[in-house]
Amino acid sequence: MSKTVKDLTAGTVGGIAQVLVGQPFDIVKVRMQTAPKGTYNGMLHCAGGILKNEGPLAFYKGTLTPLLGIGLCVSIQFGALEYAKRLFAGQNLAQGLGGERGTTLTGNQLFASGVFAGLANGVVSGPVEHIRIRLQTQSNTNPLYNGPWDAIKKIYAQCGIAGIYKGQAVTLLREASGYGIYFLTYEKLVQGEMKKKGIRRDQIPLINAVGYGAAAGYALWAVIYPIDMIKSRMQTDGFTPATGQKYKSTLDCVRTVWRTEGNGAFIRGIVPTLIRSPFANGATFVGFEMAMRVLDKL
Repeated sequence: MSKTVKDLTAGTVGGIAQVLVGQPFDIVKVRMQTAPKGTYNGMLHCAGGILKNEGPLAFYKGTLTPLLGIGLCVSIQFGALEYAKRLFAGQNLAQGLGGERGTTLTGNQLFASGVFAGLANGVVSGPVEHIRIRLQTQSNTNPLYNGPWDAIKKIYAQCGIAGIYKGQAVTLLREASGYGIYFLTYEKLVQGEMKKKGIRRDQIPLINAVGYGAAAGYALWAVIYPIDMIKSRMQTDGFTPATGQKYKSTLDCVRTVWRTEGNGAFIRGIVPTLIRSPFANGATFVGFEMAMRVLDKL
């Protein structure tokens, strides 16, 4: 099995783990981000309303899209990340840097690898998250879309490919900046343990991957949360003035939210995100590391 196939397969496992663990928190985050100011008093009020009015299965509303799509997205993330890391390792080796095999990358190299992974991932994650958010925020009693495929068909028929990729510019900004920090944090923690204990990567206890993944997740959200909020607003906005469009552009969205709701709007919904982060990101890296260890033995 080639290294690329292993990377993509292990990334898919990590992505599925991320969705199954993180989806209930994510729907609460999206509802809080996109609801008018004052709709919810906090995370528990939002979650309680969903449970009371829509039932427990509502916490997994729109899950099919992310389960398939985010599995693919995380697969692309790790595939692109590992590809970039191998390129940098080859450069290091040629220059006599980075240890015996050139694999001890610098912070700049790891950040650049993460940015590349984020941009590669963003091509798929933009439309996947757009469809998921549409499904998460639509009315439960009078839904506009009967599932992800129906949403894709209706949006494409109305607005073409531009409609499917609504909010893509801010998505790419989020992915590039966020995953640069995300993978830099995780890989530096892994490097530190390997150096301190004199061990290989596959000898690091998987429980440590949970902690490192949690730290990487917190670093990610510290950088991207306000960007993510704008993305959510753009991806729930109407497509035309006739269908309730509020924002002319990403910049107009930022200005409008700032003027009408204040700076607190940019971190609304952050509590469920911070609670979700260690579980979802820990699960992602454990899934990836575990799958890689199995695949390396094949």
